[in-house]
Amino acid sequence: MSLPVAILCGGIGTRLYPLTRNMPKSLVNVAGEPFLTHQLRLLRDSGIQNVVLCVGYYGQSLREYAGDGSNFGLKISYSFDGAKQLGTAGAVCQALPLLGDEFFVLYGDSYLPCDYRAVADHFRAAGKTALMTVFHNEGQWDTSNVEMSDDGEILAYDKKNRNPRMRHIDYGLGVFHAAAFGRVPRDEFVDLAELYRQLLDAGELAAHVIEQRFYEVGSFAGIQELETFLSPKKAL
Repeated sequence: MSLPVAILCGGIGTRLYPLTRNMPKSLVNVAGEPFLTHQLRLLRDSGIQNVVLCVGYYGQSLREYAGDGSNFGLKISYSFDGAKQLGTAGAVCQALPLLGDEFFVLYGDSYLPCDYRAVADHFRAAGKTALMTVFHNEGQWDTSNVEMSDDGEILAYDKKNRNPRMRHIDYGLGVFHAAAFGRVPRDEFVDLAELYRQLLDAGELAAHVIEQRFYEVGSFAGIQELETFLSPKKAL
């Protein structure tokens, strides 16, 4: 059975304004379709069956668009932040009753063409509480933020305080045991990056290197790159 996927869709998309003035980032048009359609299609074709959308800003619009997921060949559930923004880790905490003991987490603006089954297998074989996928970036697609050892272990991860030995980047797909979120205080804004750092310090974070580059729709340049990638591959 495939692992469920939590998609973090609670951001407000300020970098895409005015496109996101009246819609969530996930529904911005990319190559003729809302981005969420491309994202869900990729997950379905990768063997994913269950998706939980962690929503806040314009969450109702996402539910009206995607429904129960049957139109996408998936089962989709929804977890709402509520009156207070919870941050990416807090949003996953809120969704735990819908996710079970093991699950993927990815960002609502990420398009990640990788082998999800291989990532899940590595997570289970590693025997740790969480796994971060990383890409050998060398500063090419964004600023690298992961320092790796020669034997494939994460030595350092930081999005703000980088060092010159950081040549990899957080690819945007994580795998977690629910127990990892026992570290997250309830009703407080907590970023997923902070949880990753805590798990790394505790020796509970495995790594899986991805060979394919990542795509994102958090910027206008990112949308153009993804459209170029998708246009010849578009399926009905």
